[in-house]
Formats: sequence, C-alpha cells, structure tokens
Amino acid sequence: MTALSLFELDILNALQALRNPIFDIIAKALDILAARGEIFIFLTALLLIFPRTRKVGAACALALILDYVFLNLTIKPWVARIRPYDLDPGIKLITDPPHDYSFPSGHTGVAFAFASGVSPLGKKAHTMALIFACIMGFSRLYLRVHYPTDVLAGALVGTLSGLFSLFFWKKRLKSDII
Repeated sequence: MTALSLFELDILNALQALRNPIFDIIAKALDILAARGEIFIFLTALLLIFPRTRKVGAACALALILDYVFLNLTIKPWVARIRPYDLDPGIKLITDPPHDYSFPSGHTGVAFAFASGVSPLGKKAHTMALIFACIMGFSRLYLRVHYPTDVLAGALVGTLSGLFSLFFWKKRLKSDII
C-alpha cells in the first residue's frame, strides 16, 4: 500500500464523521441513479427530444460515449486500482460493492461529462449540473467505494470528454450548439 493510498484512506475515514441516515439514503440513491449512467442517459435523451435542445443533447451523448470509452474501457483496466474496501477489511459498506476497478470514478466521470456537455444551455443549467456532479463525486467518497484521486480523475476525464464534445460540434461540424 502506498503512502498516497494510506493518506486517502485517512480522508475516507475522516468523512465517516458525517455519516447519518439522511446522507446514507441520498448517497445510496445517487449510487443507483448513476450505476451505469442511467440518469445522465435519460437527461440526454430528454434534450434530444426537443428541437431547441437537440444539439446540446447530441453534445451530451458524445460526451457520455467518450467518457465511457476512455474511463471505463481504457483507463480503469489499464490502471487496475483496487477499491478502498478491498484494502481495509474494517470498512463496512452501506451499498453493494462495485465489481470493477476503482480508478477513475465512473459515476463522477459521467456526471462531469454531462455537466460540461450541457453548459451551452446557460449558466443556471450548467451550475446545477456542476453542483450535481460535485455531489455525485462526494457521494463516492462518502460510500467509501473510491479514493479522492479516483474522484478527481473521474471529474477530469468527464470534463475533458464534455469539452471535446462541445469543440467537435462547434468546430468540426461548423454548428452552433444553441
């Protein structure tokens, strides 16, 4: 175990002081809502339905696909980092344990990919999506299924996926997003 992993376990242990039944329910609900990106796929589908938001929906769809390919199919198996609860047998999870690798956080990545992709809808929509993405990332730490660096890397990969998607739509397709 590296010094960084030990430091990160200390952070996860310190966060347990926040544990309470209401936070437990919220964190478990977020875990279920984004287990395979369902909430973000649903929101993207909604954007695709309406002509006014269709281009943003397409940008979000590309962002989610890029995030999935880079994060889940490429980086996770390449790094193959085990999860915190595998290192510390004293950790009692309040959710079902994920069965893939830890680095980077897929839940966080998809949340930030969506938040970046939705930014052309305006400051209010972007801010709400970013807040939700931050809460999603925090919930991964709260549930003790990811290290802080997993969440940071997920946020970075997701944000880059969203920004690339917006760049693609704007520059390559010569299309205004909105």
